[in-house]
Amino acid sequence: MERPVRVRFAPSPTGPLHIGGVRTALYNYLFARRHKGTMILRIEDTDSQRFVPGAEDYILESLKWCGIEIDEGVGVGGPHAPYRQSERREIYLKYALQLVEAGWAYYAFDTAEELDALRKEAEPILGEVRECDPENAEAYRLLRFLRYFNYIPDVGLPGTSLLREFLGGGSFRY
Repeated sequence: MERPVRVRFAPSPTGPLHIGGVRTALYNYLFARRHKGTMILRIEDTDSQRFVPGAEDYILESLKWCGIEIDEGVGVGGPHAPYRQSERREIYLKYALQLVEAGWAYYAFDTAEELDALRKEAEPILGEVRECDPENAEAYRLLRFLRYFNYIPDVGLPGTSLLREFLGGGSFRY
């Protein structure tokens, strides 16, 4: 049994809808129509510092002007509401607490300044892999980052030999 196609466009109301966003919405819309699927509009409004009043209305008007019809989501409703991320906090909180209780997540009390300092400290490490095979660049960048913090879990995933080779054949530290 084949599942119905469901595609979504999830812009952030931080200003006017730009051409890249319109392109993404159009591709999704055309794909949904071609496969008799559903086009969903979800609004990613969780970045309160960059939120621009009126931007959501502008996005809706722009999509309508482009002829992109929303089947489900903000402005239309549907069976999986709410479609504004900020209105889904209680749903996410439930699962976040489950992750904390299971030991898969933790509470972090880092300030924005501390996080910026960590990012700046990691920049040279992440930049060292610029000359590696482009197909594996992201993986190498992640591995260098993890190696910097002395944490490379050996969980038997495909690519373990690549990890070992990349790290000089050494053992993994948990």
